[in-house]
Amino acid sequence: MSSPTIIEAEGLTKHYGAVQALDGLDLSVEEGSILALLGPNGAGKTTAVRILTTRTVPDAGRARVAGFDVVAQPGQVRRHIGVTAQDVTLDGLLTGRQNLIMAAQLSGLSRRDAARRATELLERFDLAEAGGRVAKGYSGGMRRRLDLATSLVASPPVLFLDEPTTGLDPNSRAGVWDIVRDLTAQGVTVLLTTQYLDEADQLAQYVVVVDHGRSIAEGTPAELKRSVGGALLELVLAEGTSFALVSSALAPFVSGAPRASEGGRRVIAPVPNRSGLATLVVRALDAADILVDDVQVHQPSLDDVFFALTGRPAEGADDVADAINGPSGSAPPRSAGAGGPAVPTPATSESSPQGLQEVTI
Repeated sequence: MSSPTIIEAEGLTKHYGAVQALDGLDLSVEEGSILALLGPNGAGKTTAVRILTTRTVPDAGRARVAGFDVVAQPGQVRRHIGVTAQDVTLDGLLTGRQNLIMAAQLSGLSRRDAARRATELLERFDLAEAGGRVAKGYSGGMRRRLDLATSLVASPPVLFLDEPTTGLDPNSRAGVWDIVRDLTAQGVTVLLTTQYLDEADQLAQYVVVVDHGRSIAEGTPAELKRSVGGALLELVLAEGTSFALVSSALAPFVSGAPRASEGGRRVIAPVPNRSGLATLVVRALDAADILVDDVQVHQPSLDDVFFALTGRPAEGADDVADAINGPSGSAPPRSAGAGGPAVPTPATSESSPQGLQEVTI
């Protein structure tokens, strides 16, 4: 029996002038799961997150988060979400504990409850010993853990993670992954955007690949990898080698059209699982006087899926909305359910997304 849907979007469309950032995007995320939203630069990922977190309004379509409409009920949505943006949004002159207490009080907790919650989160995120130090002295991994903690002061049921491990070393990334797994084990729903496809493979139960503002593939990581084919042949061609000539030589061995990247030097093609295939390919290339620097046959990864679907390798860049509206990390709307830096002003109707008063912490 499937879990209830806690994030749903239907036909989301958004234009920025002549640029169409979203073109009828549909999403559905089950409660207590992790969905990874993947796509190349300009695909619409950040625009989708902005709409779902009430930071912008769609031109068409509808979306609901935790049962509330993101356009008609943005205040309710903000009380039920946490947002951790790509860029850490902490006050570097405050201690870790002070950052958490401020976020908790902005979320409506009393001074006493805010202090208690700060202590809980510092212990949970292995920051208890560093809680009395100013945040600007934290390492990158510590700052990211503290940023995640501020998103959770009000125990939101839904967490949006936009590039949560960008710039972290492998150990810090692994630590963030453990925290995210623990959160979902406790019932928190996570929507993740990431430039690291191994991160999506490690964490997500379901993946949606977005390109040109619409979903082009979705499924579990295993389902998407199976869709690429039995295995993948990867070549690194010598400088000046003709892609057309290579494609012709590979025709007897491949089960789909080869694709080239890196200026035509890297070629990937789906192939059936077959013993001795690499040897047969090398012989065929040699017979055609084609020089290669490397030949590999391997099982597909999400990177291979991404390349097969988009014709491009994964790249760590934000989408078009960031170029127009500023980086996704600037003052995320954490409000009551997301740590508190953005709260609706008392005089503003809940139906007005302009009612966010953003406070950077």
